[in-house]
Amino acid sequence: MSSTSPTSPYQSLLLRLLHGAMALLTLLAIASGFWVYNTYDGRWGSLPLPKPYYTQDLHGTGALALFLLMFPFALYCFHLGDRRLWSDQNWEQLQKPGTPAFWVAWQKLVNTLMLVALTMAVVSGRMMQESWLPQKELNHLPYFFHLLGWLIVVLCLAFHLLFSAKVGGIALWRSMVSWGRRAKDNPQQWLWDFRWKLSSKSLQWLRWLVLAGLVFALIMPAFA
Repeated sequence: MSSTSPTSPYQSLLLRLLHGAMALLTLLAIASGFWVYNTYDGRWGSLPLPKPYYTQDLHGTGALALFLLMFPFALYCFHLGDRRLWSDQNWEQLQKPGTPAFWVAWQKLVNTLMLVALTMAVVSGRMMQESWLPQKELNHLPYFFHLLGWLIVVLCLAFHLLFSAKVGGIALWRSMVSWGRRAKDNPQQWLWDFRWKLSSKSLQWLRWLVLAGLVFALIMPAFA
């Protein structure tokens, strides 16, 4: 177990593991999703990339892994890491431009929007049929929402990095990739910190919306 400085930012090991895996899978989904769009669509611009037959398989495999990881990640976000998400008190902080609290509020808002956008992307993706794009059936509503979810995720990722740098700087980024672990950072402590009741009413509604969306996406293919 590596030691960490008591004065430097510290992130839970569970957060670092989940966040790191989510980051890699999200980047893979973004890149492969654009590749699929570039191969079969390209109505709003395209790049001179190769157009192999396996782009959908690559995107689908990575997106499935991302979808399954969304379940533990969402539970962590709402029940262990909810202080990093939007809360009812942040409205007041947004009325104080330029203050540290103002930037923290924006960071929490972007974090929350990204969680919602990822949910929309995986739900709409699970509703799509593999035959649509090769057959140039590009006007299906789930495909439109999938593209919209992809765009919002890209924008939220950019602002997530921007506001994280504004709030915590390089030290915050370094703490997310550090391998150090404090003595009390263990599964027993995670269970102790876990709480079902959330202090923010908006987060309570959002939790059920996200979880319901993920459950719907899980069972929906069985009824398609």
